Amino acid sequence: MKRRVVITGMGCVTPLGNDVNTFWNMLKNGKSGIVRIVDFKQEFPSMIAGKVKNFAPEKYFDKKDVRRTSKFVQFAVAAAQEAMEDSGLLDFADKSNIGVCIGSGVGGIDIMEEQAVVLYEKGPMKGSPFMVPMMIVNMASGYVAIKFGLKGLNFAPVSACASSNHAIGEAYRSIVYGDADVMLCGGSEAAVTPLAINGFCVMRALSTCRNNTPELASRPFDKSRDGFVMGEGSGIIILEELNHAINRGAKIYAELVGYGASCDAYHMAAPDPTGDGAYNCIIRALKDASISYDEIDLVNAHATSTPAGDEGELKAIKRVFKDHAKNIFITSNKSMIGHLLGAAGAVELIATVMSVRENIAPPTINLDDPCDEAEGLNLVPNRAQEMKKCEYAISNSFGFGGHNACLIIKKFRG
Repeated sequence: MKRRVVITGMGCVTPLGNDVNTFWNMLKNGKSGIVRIVDFKQEFPSMIAGKVKNFAPEKYFDKKDVRRTSKFVQFAVAAAQEAMEDSGLLDFADKSNIGVCIGSGVGGIDIMEEQAVVLYEKGPMKGSPFMVPMMIVNMASGYVAIKFGLKGLNFAPVSACASSNHAIGEAYRSIVYGDADVMLCGGSEAAVTPLAINGFCVMRALSTCRNNTPELASRPFDKSRDGFVMGEGSGIIILEELNHAINRGAKIYAELVGYGASCDAYHMAAPDPTGDGAYNCIIRALKDASISYDEIDLVNAHATSTPAGDEGELKAIKRVFKDHAKNIFITSNKSMIGHLLGAAGAVELIATVMSVRENIAPPTINLDDPCDEAEGLNLVPNRAQEMKKCEYAISNSFGFGGHNACLIIKKFRG
């Protein structure tokens, strides 16, 4: 029998709040964290984002290290601090078998942008000697391990918007296979920068129609959706082998029972319109969890608010769940926080865990006119819905390059 893996701590930094309780309360009440961008010198076709607010890196770093770390690392450390405190592992004596796996899509793009300007304006041999360690994606994992003295395996998946679901899935497998007893895992992203916004605008991926009403811009599954909204933040999960958690008297939120991954093998940026890659991913997660499709109660959809992506995912859901699809609560957190790229999966898994614990499906806001593919499905429009039960829930993440990752959470009953 494979080793059982439970969730014993969570932490987050999000556009809806910088701790799990604030984030969850705002989310289930349908509040939007998407605002107009006011700190850019340039004007872009899309000037809105899910921005982290009131974040103070000085709470987690001394002044010197604030200058030597990228914002995505700062977000990861803050979320990790909350997760470690929540789990009761801060003072745990033996940290030699506690690993870290934190993914990101673009890592320190803010530092790359800043240092490129220094190079072109001031010439060679100028700029920060810390540029490379500040911008590389693995530095979130590395810095978190240094801060908390975690000496187990340590790595950083990079698979665009599937990065943190891959990080959590591979951390889960590390515990199942006995390579770790505890894994601190998730994702972090801080890509609300002129360079990143420009890049996504040029490829016509971002919403541009509602710059003056940003809270209405992210509209998953709605016919009037016109692209995704960029977000930023971090989500960190503590995964732990069940007996290890029980023996130290840990609080247990839920059990992680399934992980599936696949590739569309279709296009570098566009999703497969048939949803075939998403279908294979979910099927593999169900197989790993050893459960039937009709046992799933909730799907936290990837659902970015792009015309092609949303419909492909709904096709996959209908194909996987057949007639049971009409019984499932399908929700999109991105309607309220935007798309956190490599951090999206981890933040959304925290929401999924809370849904399972409280039997509440948070709403998909701005869903006023569902797309044709949504017919017959409950997409939880505009208001949260109570569920009679939520035994199993799925969280999907899909990324550029055709990367797909799916996680399955089970209510913990001992």
